[in-house]
Amino acid sequence: MPVKDSLPTAEQAIRAIVESGHTLTVYDDNSTPDNAARLDTLGEQLGIRIVHISEHTDHPSPNYRWVLIHAQSECVKNGENLVIVESDVIVSKSTINTLKKNIRSRIGLITAVTTDENGRINFPYEYARRIKQDGVCKKRFSFCCTLLTNEFLHAYDFNLLDPTKNWYDVHISHMAGKLGFDNILQVSNPVLHKPHSSRPWKMLKYTNPLLYYWRKMTQRKDRI
Repeated sequence: MPVKDSLPTAEQAIRAIVESGHTLTVYDDNSTPDNAARLDTLGEQLGIRIVHISEHTDHPSPNYRWVLIHAQSECVKNGENLVIVESDVIVSKSTINTLKKNIRSRIGLITAVTTDENGRINFPYEYARRIKQDGVCKKRFSFCCTLLTNEFLHAYDFNLLDPTKNWYDVHISHMAGKLGFDNILQVSNPVLHKPHSSRPWKMLKYTNPLLYYWRKMTQRKDRI
């Protein structure tokens, strides 16, 4: 789980994973000193691993590429799948085990559909409102709550990711297809998504799209 401040939401997300019985590595992506210290305290309380990215690179946030390369290396070394849960996503106790049920040969990504507090499918899976059952999906996937199989992690080296970009979920989900993998969307496995809690400026996408795209272009933000 990459974390960038927004500790009230991130702590909910962290506790939900711990309560589901799974191990967790939290990647602190240049949070404020106070929030970084709060993460350390939470890590000690819950027995989870906290990796402060600032101790490994001076690259400014976001550092998703560094997180992906580090996590891939550990999973490949240990023969594990990689589950990414972002810090604005709250899983249920069964979410991750349900993702695992679709692991088989030539499956690349398996993702849980995202919903709001009322259970309505929301960003970034609005298109899934028309999909009635779990299955192979050719559309873009997000890393909100996604399992990347060990087989796929062996097939595509994340060191090849473009360092000028900020986010890689769309690229990686498309790359899985190019490499002959199927991606599974689980519409029966919803997770609560509170979009952009760690980067509130991105909410402009919905409230003031002209300003959002002006910032995106002039400040070179949110590069996908």
